[in-house]
Amino acid sequence: MWRRCFSSSSSATATSALKDKKWDALVIGGGHNGLTSAAYLARAGLSVAVLERRHVIGGAAVTEELIPGFKFSRCSYLQSLLRPSIIRELELRRHGLKLLKRSPSSFTPCLDGRYLLLGPDKDLNHSEISKFSKQDADAYPRYENQLENFCKFMDPLLDSAPPESLQGVSSFKDRFKNGIQKSSFWAHCLRQAIALGQKDMVDFMDLLLSPASKVLNNWFETDVLKATLATDAVIGTTGSVHTPGSGYVLLHHVMGETDGDRGIWSYVEGGMGSVSLAISNAAKEAGAHIVTSAEVSQLLVEDSGAVNGVLLADGTPVRSSVVLSNATPYKTYMDLVPRDVLPDDFIRAIKYSDYSSATTKINLAVDKLPQFQCCKIGHPDAGPQHFGTIHIGSESMEEIHSACQDSANGIPSRRPVIEMTIPSVLDKTISPPGKHVINLFIQYTPYNPSDGSWGDPAYRESFAQKCFTLIDEYAPAFSSSVIGYDMLTPPDLEREIGLTGGNVFHGAMGLDSLFLMRPVKGWSNYRTPLQGLYLCGSGAHPGGGVMGAPGRNAAQLVLQDVNKS
Repeated sequence: MWRRCFSSSSSATATSALKDKKWDALVIGGGHNGLTSAAYLARAGLSVAVLERRHVIGGAAVTEELIPGFKFSRCSYLQSLLRPSIIRELELRRHGLKLLKRSPSSFTPCLDGRYLLLGPDKDLNHSEISKFSKQDADAYPRYENQLENFCKFMDPLLDSAPPESLQGVSSFKDRFKNGIQKSSFWAHCLRQAIALGQKDMVDFMDLLLSPASKVLNNWFETDVLKATLATDAVIGTTGSVHTPGSGYVLLHHVMGETDGDRGIWSYVEGGMGSVSLAISNAAKEAGAHIVTSAEVSQLLVEDSGAVNGVLLADGTPVRSSVVLSNATPYKTYMDLVPRDVLPDDFIRAIKYSDYSSATTKINLAVDKLPQFQCCKIGHPDAGPQHFGTIHIGSESMEEIHSACQDSANGIPSRRPVIEMTIPSVLDKTISPPGKHVINLFIQYTPYNPSDGSWGDPAYRESFAQKCFTLIDEYAPAFSSSVIGYDMLTPPDLEREIGLTGGNVFHGAMGLDSLFLMRPVKGWSNYRTPLQGLYLCGSGAHPGGGVMGAPGRNAAQLVLQDVNKS
């Protein structure tokens, strides 16, 4: 298929140049986190090479022109979580990053003819929620304020490595310094907890540990409002709104910002690949060498047990005593590290981590905007209902739970939960005039369905049409507007993008796999049992989404270790 995309240098010459020197650091994978690590390391004066398996950089934050004239954010599709420190320190705006704020940011149509619009406009929110419940309209600002306070509490945790215990043999000086750092970290957390107050701290723990349904039922009475907010608690997961701990995923998806405005998600001009492109521009300006179509087949390990570089799939050895992996923990430790190098208990923990996925992404080219029945608008131009995330099949939390239960029983949801976005209403660079790009983020779709196979074209087409038909219930004739589409099921996400199990977070974001337990206990600070190997992707703290935090934090740790040696 003809395509155009954001890429970097890729040729036999570029690959052969890799083996002509010993690099200070190698980065496996040109996703946004790997590129972030490379940028920080190169800015510190290290010679850095990024090795990307695909023909295009970006990993899951990628723009690809799969249908002529239509540029798709093929996997991730919205920006909010990218750390402000990274945008500022790497000067990403100077390197081409342009964020397009959405207002309203959320639209939920109902089959009974009503709808709910939400966004950064507090007056709009009060007016819209009042259509359903005056009590909920009054409670909503308090709910938002509490989540914002919790996000402020979490902020310092995102921008630093967890206070992990020292691994391996260390000097008295290192142990003393580590003890001081850990004491300082926990003292800071205690001060923040005291500032938050006991009531809010109890509410915070309740949010972390509870099902999202319990949290939202305690706040609100309106089904459509609770369901709209609940989608943030299950997106990208296999869990239900009734799954304990789903409240944290809800918090994870509101802890971002756009230009200082908390919880505001934006489109990126040129698609999500523009995020990766801006970071790569910063890395290359600092001297990083980025090569595409350079698949790593194995890490090279010396007899002493230290990393000595990587071996490419074409047999080219590339030397370095520092390697950062932006691949998933499973891919890194089970596939790239030679056998019998890592401790058995570590391998067991990695092998049995949760990489399950129930996510499918469909990217569509359409010849007109969907016309939602509940809006009763006859003209074809974009309206408030088109700017934000459109929630289809999410009129109640029980509707979301039923969709999840279908997947738990082995079949794709009969009425899928769909988040629809139409970035081309704000971004005029990604589609031809009068036509549009639509993203569908769909749940729940099991990796191995019991009633068919994602490898069967007829089965795939049947599921896509099921999604389009569901949208037709809210926007008649939507199906007839489809020019073409690209669909990525969990096995496709694994094969194409390298996401183990199709999990968009590089591993589940449950409370048992966060912070000091991500990716496994004892190894949460980006170091690994293999000397010189670091994890810098979303499988490390603080987790998934287009955050850049794992890449930045890992690079800072590498620089500490390099300067110490």
